[in-house]
Amino acid sequence: MKGPLFYSKILLFGEYGIIKDSKGLSIPYNFFKGALKTEDNPSPEAIASNKSLARFAEHLENLQESGVVAFDLESLKKDVDGGMYFDSSIPQGYGVGSSGALVAAIYDKYAVDKITVLENLTREKLLRLKTIFGQMESFFHGKSSGLDPLNSYLSLPILINSKDNIESTSLPSQNQEGKGAVFLLDSGMIGETAPMVQIFMEQMKQEGFRNMLKDKFIKHTDACVDHFLNGDIKGLLGHVKQLSHVVLDNFKPMIPKQFHELWQKGIETNDYYLKLCGSGGGGYILGFTEDIEKAKKSLQGHQLEVVYNF
Repeated sequence: MKGPLFYSKILLFGEYGIIKDSKGLSIPYNFFKGALKTEDNPSPEAIASNKSLARFAEHLENLQESGVVAFDLESLKKDVDGGMYFDSSIPQGYGVGSSGALVAAIYDKYAVDKITVLENLTREKLLRLKTIFGQMESFFHGKSSGLDPLNSYLSLPILINSKDNIESTSLPSQNQEGKGAVFLLDSGMIGETAPMVQIFMEQMKQEGFRNMLKDKFIKHTDACVDHFLNGDIKGLLGHVKQLSHVVLDNFKPMIPKQFHELWQKGIETNDYYLKLCGSGGGGYILGFTEDIEKAKKSLQGHQLEVVYNF
């Protein structure tokens, strides 16, 4: 048995800011994917995934009691007992939504009266899905916005205007001949979401940090989203540079130490600008450049993966 595929996602803009109502933009990333699967000779990874699914099923049983969403728990348990697991190429702890794809796959297969991708997705339905997914995914992270599973489930770019205002959107068409690019830089380390969010919440207790978030971080994030969607590359790169600076100054714990210098180098040379991809602490780092060849030279020895050309 093999279920439909669900893809990874990239939160281009909005990490941490969306907790405090900044704009955000999340896009599907089809390079990585996962599906529910059962096979006769499972690998050790499949067995581990199956055990995790059994614990997840218990979480869903508790969730069902809250009345937010109903599942066909009988079928789910039967399939888990039969060895079902999540077969995924999405790296865990890399900020590209590994748990989100799993949540989307389980909702798709076992939710009763599910909201489908084919119906008219009103804002109310999107918010309802986001709420359900947030509560499902909290099993993995402790606290979840529900955006990753939403992106994975719909396989559409999602524009976050504010906490209660989200919509599916379309991106400017990619310019395959263009030199400019958004890319992923592999830090070679796994990042844990929960401790990073914990650090952020601690910092939020300080007034200075809260002011910086509002006056600088959110201001530049919102501008980046607008410029990106309007195809204004010059405006976009200007604000990404500012954002990169703000993150380096105020989110140091979320940037792996060995990348502090590279981060600074990008700002100084204008060859590229780096920003967090997800919660940081490892995994992927997002990069923006107006000349991908220049960025590759500048970041020699590092693995770059282009995700969008402009």
